[in-house]
Amino acid sequence: MATTMATAANSEHCGDEDNEDFQDALDSVAPTRNLKLPKLDLDTTILESDLALSLFFNNKFAQAKERMQPWADQNMYHATGYGTVLYIQAVMTFDMADIEVAIEAIKSAVIVCNKNRKKSTIMGSLTKFATKVDYDSYTEEEIHAELCYAECLLIRAFLTFIQDENLISFIKGGLKIRECYKIYRECHKISLNRKVATDKHRVHFESGVCMGIGAFNLMISLLPSKIMKLLEFVGFSGKKSLGLSELQRGCELRVGLRSKLCAIMLVAYHSLVTYVLGLAEGDIELATELLRPCLKDHPKGAIFLFFSARLEEVKGHIDDAINRFEESIESQSEWRQFHHLCYWELMWCHCFKSDWLMAMKYAERLSKESRWSKATYTYQKAAFLVMCSDQTEETKKHTDYLFSEVPKLKQRIAGKSLPFEKFAVAKSQRYFQQGGYLILPALELIYVWNGFNIVGKNQELLDKMLLVVEATVTELASKREQASSDKFYHDNYTLALLLKGVCQRHRGLLLQAEQCFLEVISNEKNLHSDHYLVPYSTVELAILYLYQEKFEDCRKLLDKTKKNYKSYYLENRLLFRLHATRLQLKTAMNSNSDSHSLTDGAGHGDNYSMEEEDFADAKEEAK
Repeated sequence: MATTMATAANSEHCGDEDNEDFQDALDSVAPTRNLKLPKLDLDTTILESDLALSLFFNNKFAQAKERMQPWADQNMYHATGYGTVLYIQAVMTFDMADIEVAIEAIKSAVIVCNKNRKKSTIMGSLTKFATKVDYDSYTEEEIHAELCYAECLLIRAFLTFIQDENLISFIKGGLKIRECYKIYRECHKISLNRKVATDKHRVHFESGVCMGIGAFNLMISLLPSKIMKLLEFVGFSGKKSLGLSELQRGCELRVGLRSKLCAIMLVAYHSLVTYVLGLAEGDIELATELLRPCLKDHPKGAIFLFFSARLEEVKGHIDDAINRFEESIESQSEWRQFHHLCYWELMWCHCFKSDWLMAMKYAERLSKESRWSKATYTYQKAAFLVMCSDQTEETKKHTDYLFSEVPKLKQRIAGKSLPFEKFAVAKSQRYFQQGGYLILPALELIYVWNGFNIVGKNQELLDKMLLVVEATVTELASKREQASSDKFYHDNYTLALLLKGVCQRHRGLLLQAEQCFLEVISNEKNLHSDHYLVPYSTVELAILYLYQEKFEDCRKLLDKTKKNYKSYYLENRLLFRLHATRLQLKTAMNSNSDSHSLTDGAGHGDNYSMEEEDFADAKEEAK
C-alpha cells in the first residue's frame, strides 16, 4: 500500500493552520484549466504538495486530486502527485478504464519531470564515465526533477504490470524499473556529494532518496529466485537490512516531504507483508511506534486507522482489531474501494474467532462490491457455510448453489488467471465429487493465507481450532478401512494432519507437530488431488527445524522442496515462504550470538544492488 502513495508529497511540520493559510492563498489564484496559470517556484510547489498529501491522509481524496490537477501539465510535483492519486484509484478498482487514465497521467508526468531535469550533451555523457560528476552544477529544481522522474517511472512500471501480465509487459516494466533504480542511485550520490549550502529543501530530497532506495531493496529482497530469474537480465538485487535501515532513516527525517510515506511502508512491511509472504517475523513494536505520530496528526485518517487495526490483529487482539477496522470504514465514504480492504480483514478476524456466519457476511459484501475475484469470495462464502454447526436442508441447498457457481465465476485479470481461483474451482468440484462435503475448508483457507501466524498469538482461539481438527483426525482415522473405496480419503486425512501439525507447532508441541508433518510427507504417493500438501508440509517441517536450530536439516528440506515439487496448487505462495525461510536460515547460520535477530537476510547479489559497499564508496568519494 505504501508504494501506491509513494509519489504524493508530504511534510510533517506544516501544521493545520499553515495549511489553511496556504490554501486560502492558493484559492485566491483560482486555478482552473481555463485560465493561464502562474508558474510556481519550488517553495510553493512543496507547500502545495504537502497540502495535497495532508488532504489525502485526512480522507479528502477528491480534493487532493483537484489540488494537483491544474498544474499537472507543467509542474513536476503536481504532475507526480496527480498521477499517483489516479494510480491508487486504479489499483483499488482494478478497472481497465481507470488503469488507462492513470497510465496517460503518468506518461504526461514523465514528460513534465523530464523537461525539468538537467540537460546533458553528448560530450558530457561521454566524459561522465571518465570524470567525477559535479553535482554542485545541478540546480535545486533539477535534483528534485530527478527524484520525481524516478518516482513516475516506478509507478509507470507497476501500471504496466497490472495492465497486462504477459511476458512482454513484464519485460517492459522491468526495463522501466531498471532505469528508475539507476536514477535513485544517482540521486543518492547527489545527496552525499552535493556541497551547495543554499539547498533549502535538502531534507525533502533526502527523504525521497531514502524512500526510493529503501523500497527497492526491501521489495526485491522479498522475491523468490524463480520470480527473480524473469528479471535477471535487468540486473536487479536487493538487501533487506539495507531497505529497512533506509526507510527508517527516512522516517527520522521528520520534516522530510516523504517521511510519513517511509513510515507507511515500514508499518505495511512489518504488519502485513511479513505475515502474508513471510514467517510473521515483523517488528510489531517498531511498527506501533512509527504509526503513533501518524495517528496523532491524522486521527481519523482511514489509512492509519486501517494499519492500527492490522497491528491489533497480528498481536492476536481480534476484538480490538474488529473495532478499529470498523472505525476505519466509518471515517470516510469517498473511496468505498478502501472499505474492501477492511472487509477482507474483518472476514479473517471473524474466521479466527470461528464465527463463520459473520465471516460469510463479509465475504458476501466483497462478492457484491469488489471487482477483484468473485470466484474467490463465493468459494469463501461456501467454505464458511460448511463449517456452521446448524446445517439445515435450506443451508445445504444454498451451499450446493455457491459451490456450483465458483467455476462459472472464474476470470482472467490482466490476461492471467488468478492462482487462488484455480484452487477454489478445484475444491468446489471436489465438493460434488465427494458427495457434497469438504474437510475443514475454512481452516484450510486460514492456513493457505498464513492466518495461523495470527491465530497462534491467541491461545484461546488456537485451542478452539485444535479441538475441531483433532476430532476430525480421529474420525477419519476410524474410517481407514474406507481408504480403498474412497479415492480422496488420503487427501482428506493428510489435510487434517497438516492442520493439526500447524496448530501444535504454534502451541509449542514441536515433537507432535513433527510427527504430523512426517506422516503427511509419507502419504505422498497416496494423494489423488491435493498434491500441494506435501511441499507445504515439507516447508513446515523445515521451519520447525529452523527454530530448533537444526540448520542442516532445514536447508536440505528447503532444497528438496524447490527441486522436487512443481506445478502444485498455490506454488508461488509457498515459494515466497520458502524464500523467507531461507533468508532466516542464512542469518541464523551466520549469527555469532543469541543477541542476533532471526529477521534479517541478504537478497540476490549483482551489479545493481545498492549494498553497504556502494554507500561506503560514495561516502569516501564525498570526502
